Amino acid sequence: MEEALLLPEKREILSTTIWDSFLEALKKVSYIAMPMVVVTLSQHLVRVLSMMMIGHLGELSLSGASIATSLTNVTGYSLILGMASGLETLCGQAYGAKQYKKLGIYTTGAIISLLLVCIPISILWLYVDKLLIFMHQDPLISIEAGKYSIWLLVSLFPFAILQAITRYLQTQSLILPMVLSSVATLCFHVPICWLFVFKFDFGSGGAAFAIGLSYWFNLLLLGLYVRYSKSCENTRIYFSKEEVFASIREFFPLAIPSACMICLEWWTFEIVILLAGVLPNPQLETSVLSICLSIASTHYFLPFSLGAGASTRVSNELGAGNDEAAKMAVRAALTISMADAVISSTIFFLCHHVVGYAFSNEKEVVDYISNMTPFLCILIVSDCIQAVLSGVARGSGWQHLGAYVNLGSFYLAGIPVAIIFGFLFHLHGKGLWIGLNVGNLLQSLLLSLITSFTNWKKQASIARERFFY
Repeated sequence: MEEALLLPEKREILSTTIWDSFLEALKKVSYIAMPMVVVTLSQHLVRVLSMMMIGHLGELSLSGASIATSLTNVTGYSLILGMASGLETLCGQAYGAKQYKKLGIYTTGAIISLLLVCIPISILWLYVDKLLIFMHQDPLISIEAGKYSIWLLVSLFPFAILQAITRYLQTQSLILPMVLSSVATLCFHVPICWLFVFKFDFGSGGAAFAIGLSYWFNLLLLGLYVRYSKSCENTRIYFSKEEVFASIREFFPLAIPSACMICLEWWTFEIVILLAGVLPNPQLETSVLSICLSIASTHYFLPFSLGAGASTRVSNELGAGNDEAAKMAVRAALTISMADAVISSTIFFLCHHVVGYAFSNEKEVVDYISNMTPFLCILIVSDCIQAVLSGVARGSGWQHLGAYVNLGSFYLAGIPVAIIFGFLFHLHGKGLWIGLNVGNLLQSLLLSLITSFTNWKKQASIARERFFY
């Protein structure tokens, strides 16, 4: 009888403990995610603001830069960013396991690996115009895209190093220096880009060159911090031939599936832009879909930042052997992300009549964007789920499963649906975007199922074995 009377108290204590743990996890994820929103948005806005300035040069310049951005994303930026994400597993779990020296070694190995990958990418970018013409894209747009891609070469190598250093700092929760450097870079970029585009009359090529200068500026600021800050004293980046080459061998087995996971998703959006180039009125279709993609990408860095927070907390806790804390971090990140989904989609829907004016003064473009907004809102909601769960995958080290999910979601479902609705049903740009929504929703569902059935004790054991056995 007494035992029965105690049960409600025990349940209340247990409930209070769980609630306290959830609040603590919420605070830790927010501590990383909220500043990371500023970092990722600032870094992304460097390219978005360039595109906005190019949009005022005319439809041909915007179309050429849009196609070039799509192709360079497919062949370069997505691959580099994806490979660098392998550090989220290695550095995050090493930091949780208190193997601080490993962070510097892993980062050095990653930088060397990424710079080597940049060499064939840069050669490919020299021939973007010929590649686009071979793909039956409009010749005028292809030539404009080729010029833009060549100028973008200035940004490729600093981008690669930045991705590695960002993961190095992120996994240690050293977010403030990244906030300050990215905001300073954005402030540096706006006048520089304006000067090269409008004052010096370099056109769209000037915008691409300004992006490169801004990335080098950001890298300089973070490089000085990493080199001289006491916060990085125990994890300092350095070169040791034997250790670095050993770290490269550890890096690639995670970097390759990480790259596949991210590239398969990114490539889907860029393939849709390229498909828009063969629709009737290709300049209008590519311009509108590129603007919609820019809006979605800009918002995406909100849930992506939450995914970064989830990745860091999950990897740190797994490295420390705390499987329950890792599970709680996932719940906390998803809670914040779903709140963002409701707020952001509502705001975009209410502002659908005026969003287009930020990118173009042409009424035809603005009206088309207004009609696309409901489809854009659906994508925003699904992004808020999959971005967080993708971060969980990177922190846990099951990127290979994420790669399979993205392959099935986008290439067995999303792109076929986009082609059917866009071309066979003659819905054009709307049809292509419907395909994106189908792929994104399926991706979110599958990642949710995998996360629900994850054995967190086993994941913690795998993480500990990486460093202690």
